Amino acid sequence: MSDLHEALRDDVRMLGDSLGQTIAKHLGSEFLDKVENVRKLAKAGREGTAADRQALVQELKGLSEDEMLPVARAFTQFLNLANIAEEHHRVRRHQEIIDLEAADTFTLLLQKLRSEGLSADKILETLNGMQVDLVLTAHPTEVNRRTLIQKYDDITDCLRALDRGESSHHRLNELISQIWHTNEIRHVRPTPVDEAKWGFAVIENSLWEAVPRFLKKLDMQTRAVLGKGLPLTVAPIRFASWMGGDRDGNPNVIAPVTQRVMMLSRWVALDLYLRDIDTLRAELSMYACNSELRAYVGEETAEPYRHILGEVREQLKVTKNWVQSHLQGDPGDAPADLMLNSNQLLDPLMMCHRSLVECGMGIIAEGPLEDIIRRIACFGMTLVKLDIRQSSDRHAQVFEELSQFYGLGSYISWTEEGRQAFLLRELQSRRPLIPHNWKPSAEVQEVLDTCAVVAAADPSSLGSYVISMAGQPSDVLSVILLLREMGISHNMRVVPLFETLDDLNNARDCIDALLSVPWYKQYTGGHQEVMIGYSDSSKDAGQLAAAWGQYQAQEALTALCKEHDIHLTLFHGRGGTVGRGGGPSHTAILAQPPGSVDRTLRVTEQGEMIRFKFGIPELAIRNLELYAGAVLAATLSPSPSPEPAWREQMEGLAETGLNSYRSVVREDPQFVPYFRAGTPEQELSKLPLGSRPAKRKVDGGVESLRAIPWIFAWTQIRLMLPAWLGSEAALEKAISNGELSRLHEMYAKWPFFRTWVEMLEMVLAKSDVDLAEYYESRLVSDELKVLGSNLRSRLAVAKEMVLKIRQQTELLAENPVIRQSIDVRNPYIDPLHYLQAELLYRDRNQPDQRLEQALMVTMTGISAGMRNTG
Repeated sequence: MSDLHEALRDDVRMLGDSLGQTIAKHLGSEFLDKVENVRKLAKAGREGTAADRQALVQELKGLSEDEMLPVARAFTQFLNLANIAEEHHRVRRHQEIIDLEAADTFTLLLQKLRSEGLSADKILETLNGMQVDLVLTAHPTEVNRRTLIQKYDDITDCLRALDRGESSHHRLNELISQIWHTNEIRHVRPTPVDEAKWGFAVIENSLWEAVPRFLKKLDMQTRAVLGKGLPLTVAPIRFASWMGGDRDGNPNVIAPVTQRVMMLSRWVALDLYLRDIDTLRAELSMYACNSELRAYVGEETAEPYRHILGEVREQLKVTKNWVQSHLQGDPGDAPADLMLNSNQLLDPLMMCHRSLVECGMGIIAEGPLEDIIRRIACFGMTLVKLDIRQSSDRHAQVFEELSQFYGLGSYISWTEEGRQAFLLRELQSRRPLIPHNWKPSAEVQEVLDTCAVVAAADPSSLGSYVISMAGQPSDVLSVILLLREMGISHNMRVVPLFETLDDLNNARDCIDALLSVPWYKQYTGGHQEVMIGYSDSSKDAGQLAAAWGQYQAQEALTALCKEHDIHLTLFHGRGGTVGRGGGPSHTAILAQPPGSVDRTLRVTEQGEMIRFKFGIPELAIRNLELYAGAVLAATLSPSPSPEPAWREQMEGLAETGLNSYRSVVREDPQFVPYFRAGTPEQELSKLPLGSRPAKRKVDGGVESLRAIPWIFAWTQIRLMLPAWLGSEAALEKAISNGELSRLHEMYAKWPFFRTWVEMLEMVLAKSDVDLAEYYESRLVSDELKVLGSNLRSRLAVAKEMVLKIRQQTELLAENPVIRQSIDVRNPYIDPLHYLQAELLYRDRNQPDQRLEQALMVTMTGISAGMRNTG
């Protein structure tokens, strides 16, 4: 295996040395020696024998309660610094490739599409018509505080300065000292508004710069290959958000919060545009203009561009002040000249652009002016479109209380046909349904208040209304009726989210029933959006059965919508980890069923993955290119349908995997006690990660546990169970039945199966049976250890089966970059694992605030080292 790139090693060493000096200054050289000894023992433990690992365990067991926290902090911060160095290095390597004039992947894709016989016009038409929404969500997977993230970003800036030959060592040491002396753990959970601000900060600090650069690059690439560029007002990729709109199981997201977040989003957009206009005014000092602009500004105006931009600036300022007043609770009367829609900002800028081009100043038009125009195309006047999400049972509760109030019986006990008939009757009635003298429960009033906020909002600030745990047409019709009752003026997209395996299997019939209702089909305007759930389906059925269920649901929905002559947009609720649909997004898109990606796509980007993919402009540009390329390729050159024999094979694998997974998770009476004892699941609820509770029901068991803490807990002990349990039994049965050659064929020729195997391989490479066994030895009673031994044996089988399919002797043999990244991190994560197990043991037997604080730091450190949390 080749060594890490020397520049990366130098950066990691430099950052580590600075952290060491900071620790020594704070806690003394003796303590630093202790940390360094732990590191050396961890490295020896990885390279040596069980005795070497035992020496590490004994060293950590010997720490006092007061020493545990700073040791945990030392290794956690080193892993955070290593992540920064690695992200910076990825940018540096990509830049080196560009500097060497190597062909980029998007250009190669355009050339490939042309070679397949597609015309330049067809490719451009598809690209211009693409609508890809990246939906930023605040699922509690970002463990780092915003104040620390800002300092990490500043360290990246220092590394860039050093690459340019500038001296920034002092600033680097200063930042690392600031980080060391800042508490990693929030004292209180972030509010939904805090989460939204975090999302806006990613846009402000990275995407605001990255988006116009990405679109300009796309334009250059299409011109080079296709002979024609993209219109300035086209943005194939845009952003939406769930932050402040996702109220499913989160009692902290209420109607006023949603209203405030929408206003904040608009305020941030106005503030950013104001800065841009100020910059542009300073640049556009020219006097020559075309007749259109001259007629607008008058003959006497010496600096016509500055004149028109001055007007724009004043209008933006008035609007920003009005929004500010709203946020302060004193909106007053709306001024007459508010700038609320994109065209109000776009029109004067396009007038300036036309004038510059016509007057021979096209090179000036291509600068900051085009950047702003491209930002408007992507971000509009609201920065992001806010989705609303609520559970289907909350909407049903509204109609249950209404039906009881009117003496109509129990809505919930009606048949589905009865519910649909009632809802359609009310949707077509001219009288109001909700009476003035009605006093609903607080839960129902909150649903009504939310619908009122949505109804009153500017349609351009809204995305979709997503219904979680949807299963019947009435789930969709009920939301439309509630929005209508609250006075909505447009047909908002109402999107069923099919989450469990049964719901996925029933998705086609549900949408067929909906589209067979003439009133509803007219409501859609020819466009149906459906959300596919990854997290809950995997928790419900295991990752293998869920993945096949998702694939089949998408196939069935694609065919159905073609029959109904309706355009389908699939919304993928993917998380950061494999157990939640994670992995490289572009390969996942290319592995979708043929025809299911037709110019439009929505995908969630969750938690820490937002920062990893979009936190640095250069990485953001690269990931936006990958998304654009994957959707273009999946639309114009989709993978072929799987062979009948492959389908039959997948049916068998999925059935075996489902039965095996549920036999453990649902049927083994030891499973829940083992999960509770052997993982930090219960302690996770103390970690103030996000605004949403860890469970949908406070008194619920594993079945009510959210998918994120479910996966987080298994990741912390490196068993990674949700990503592979069931797969090992399915693959072992198939291979023992002599079906290995077919699995080889499927891997070679079917992108869906290949992507699934490679994701499984990656997560198995991150697992570690020795660490999982250590947690068990410290925390689990003897009677439960039989199950633990069985699970580790199953994990070993999973690795063996994947190696047989991949025809390799070690995992990730063909992906040395990820393999080495894991290997390099392990000696720094291992002490945190052993320390965490010790802390869990001590805290459960004799609770101590110092132990809890150290325990939470180990959770954040392991998350940093594993590069994902849930």
